[in-house]
Amino acid sequence: MKRKSTIDFISLGCSKNLVDSEMLMGLMEANGYQCTHDSDDPHGEIVVVNTCGFINDAKEESINTILEFAQAKTEGRIERLYVMGCLSERYLADLEAEIPEVDGWYGKFNYKELLRDLKTAEAAASPNVKTSPSPSEAFPPRHLTTPRHYAYIKISEGCDRHCAYCAIPLITGKHLSRPMEEILDEVRYLVKGGTKEFQVIAQELTYYGVDLYGEQKIAELIEQMADIEGVEWIRLHYAYPTHFPWALLDVMRRKANVCKYLDIALQHISDPILSRMRRHVTKAETYELVERLRREVPGIHLRTTLMVGFPGETDEDFAELVDFTKWARFERMGAFAYSAEDGTWSGDHYADDVPEEVKQQRLDRLMRVQQHISAEIEAAKIGQTLKTIIDRREGDYYVGRTEFCSPEVDPEVLIAAKDGELTIGEFYDVKITDAEEFDLYGTALRQ
Repeated sequence: MKRKSTIDFISLGCSKNLVDSEMLMGLMEANGYQCTHDSDDPHGEIVVVNTCGFINDAKEESINTILEFAQAKTEGRIERLYVMGCLSERYLADLEAEIPEVDGWYGKFNYKELLRDLKTAEAAASPNVKTSPSPSEAFPPRHLTTPRHYAYIKISEGCDRHCAYCAIPLITGKHLSRPMEEILDEVRYLVKGGTKEFQVIAQELTYYGVDLYGEQKIAELIEQMADIEGVEWIRLHYAYPTHFPWALLDVMRRKANVCKYLDIALQHISDPILSRMRRHVTKAETYELVERLRREVPGIHLRTTLMVGFPGETDEDFAELVDFTKWARFERMGAFAYSAEDGTWSGDHYADDVPEEVKQQRLDRLMRVQQHISAEIEAAKIGQTLKTIIDRREGDYYVGRTEFCSPEVDPEVLIAAKDGELTIGEFYDVKITDAEEFDLYGTALRQ
């Protein structure tokens, strides 16, 4: 039989995109293709680029990546090029006209059609070669691109919030929850393969279940997930502050394997800006939210995202944001400068009236404040013994994370390899001996 093509997948953007790539790679491999992911020098006959279309920088990166591989196709270094994901979901017609070298375009929801189209193309090229039927998708296979011991679990797609600046609803549409039992079956499937740690992700996880069950079901989902044997850590990403499901905090307190960690984007604190952002929350409610999160889950680590330079933001509004950051002392914080997105409420209705240099000055100031806070928080961990999972070895150090650290975005724990061999994917008690602004150093305690 004719050998199946090798396919290189390039995933851009967020972890939700990564899950889509992993699902499609699994289906491809179940059909006999060989898949690689984000290789330094893609060498397959076929390249699939999974794009991001959220903000201008991400769109630019996606377009440049497509053009890079279009050139590789023109030069004969690859045979075919396919594009999927958020960018093509949003700008399909324009992209098809501008980059004709791409052999096929797929969006956020129809990307599995790529497998069908590949098989059809190969059948046409080799009519005497029989193709096998696709495997059952009762539970689709998945090719993990992360280390085997952790995985991302996407529990829903889309968002009903419609914040003024956000293009996500334009790309993904309305919030669609996955059935609870389907999610739990996926967790059980991954546990059997050695996965111990689960990053629960969604555009807005606190709304989970409303469309299927008529009420927020995130607390019930996480409790049932925590009860699955072999699940050692669960970490929650991308909560929304309005109508927060307080029952989730009770689960976090009671279940030792639900990490005391919450990623909740707050964006701003000034009432005029929150109103213009269409966030449906006030300054007073936000302060009360942070206080209650810390009160009900002692030791919780909060990750948030803040925005500077939103249309109409004054010096006084920004000063409120700085004061809030100093007060809240977020363990993890990212910030970015506003950029207008076409099709969004703010992009269509507000003048982008904060000069770019002012945006950058405010961003730099806010991050300097946060760097000082982060340094103090990490330094306070010196002398503590923290449960740590080992992700990899880099040079003279093993690199791990505590329950307060999500992969790729949070501080890591560095443990000198000379002190003894550690096993990737295993947990160790690590005594913290030193701290830098964003990383910890420690010694693994031997049993």
